[in-house]
Amino acid sequence: MSETFLEFQIPHQKLFNGIQFPLVLSPNPKSKTPPSSLSLFTQAIKTEKTFLDSVLHKSGAVLLRGFPVNTAADFNDVVEAFGFEELPYVGGAAPRNKVVGRISTTNDSPPDQKIPFHHEMAQVTTFPSKLFFFCEVEPGSGGETPIVLSHLVYEKMKERHPEFLERLEEHGLLYTRVIGEDDDLSSPIGRGWKSTFLTKDKSVAEERAANLGTKLEWLEDSVKTIMGPLPAIKFDKTRQRKIWFNSMVFAYIGWEDARNDPVKAVTFGDGKPLPADIVYDCLNILEEESVAFPWQKGDVLLLDNWAALHARRSFDPPRRILASLCK
Repeated sequence: MSETFLEFQIPHQKLFNGIQFPLVLSPNPKSKTPPSSLSLFTQAIKTEKTFLDSVLHKSGAVLLRGFPVNTAADFNDVVEAFGFEELPYVGGAAPRNKVVGRISTTNDSPPDQKIPFHHEMAQVTTFPSKLFFFCEVEPGSGGETPIVLSHLVYEKMKERHPEFLERLEEHGLLYTRVIGEDDDLSSPIGRGWKSTFLTKDKSVAEERAANLGTKLEWLEDSVKTIMGPLPAIKFDKTRQRKIWFNSMVFAYIGWEDARNDPVKAVTFGDGKPLPADIVYDCLNILEEESVAFPWQKGDVLLLDNWAALHARRSFDPPRRILASLCK
């Protein structure tokens, strides 16, 4: 039980093993000190951190709705209040910009582009364990951030495609992406190598890439990044279950721009191509099991990157969703 936070339900949630996904918390009207200001809200987060950690662990995603969070700076204070260490965005594909403190934009690619399901930065060896999203400006229409529980995807894939899963567990996945020097905002994977590795120096880029398990092959006006082979299935020790932790569908369907052919972007770890019908069936599973709620201004979504994958639907502007990554 919580003094400050009250669990309530929205129409788009799903129930898994008696637990709502996402779990939605709003201000408790019976609280002696209702979080009516940002400072009271951040204080409540610190005071009730054990409760918030436990509901995140149970559900995999927690939506905080109806709290006084209005700006990027407010959101930064909320993230800070949770006390998780920041993870710099090194090695990620999305073009995004710093806003304030630990806060950046989410993928800055055009609104008509969908971003398929993925665990954040699953294609590199250093990835966040938790993600925060904040709705600063509600979408005109669409623009949801669908989420899906990773262990359910693993279970469904094992049920439908056991031999494929066996191969995947044995060989892992190899990701290949060609990136330019500077950011290309027309592409959902358009982050240039200078932004990707936070440097203008090629030798520093190579060193940082190597730390992420990535090899670089320099081309005339771009660089080929080879990531992996990386495990496609991980074991979540804290919940004692296998999870579908990879960017297979994202890369196979979404890593497409002037430099990249998505079908070649991801293969088995031994270089052999993936069967298209199974990749697309995995996409069906992700869609079937997912939850997509319409964003409301002020929403803060906390996602356990070990528990859930996320995506982005296309939208009509305006829409401004901000993010923060944590170790």
